[in-house]
Amino acid sequence: MGSIGVAAWIAKLAFVVLLSLGIWFGELRRVGTMVFLALGLSIYLGLPYFQNGDNFVTPALAILDIALVFAVFKGDVRIG
Repeated sequence: MGSIGVAAWIAKLAFVVLLSLGIWFGELRRVGTMVFLALGLSIYLGLPYFQNGDNFVTPALAILDIALVFAVFKGDVRIG
């Protein structure tokens, strides 16, 4: 597993964790949860059907993770 495999694993794990946190803390309502879940599943399951689409699954999921961070934490997360 190279660095791309690790990045894909982190993006998938972050998606599940952020979606769970959004539900747990009540920051995502039912509609928001369904929208993010539908987007995540369509990226993960649908994008590989396009030509060279499997190369874009990890970046697209990472962008969705960024949107989830903004939705759950109401802004950017401070690291320092």
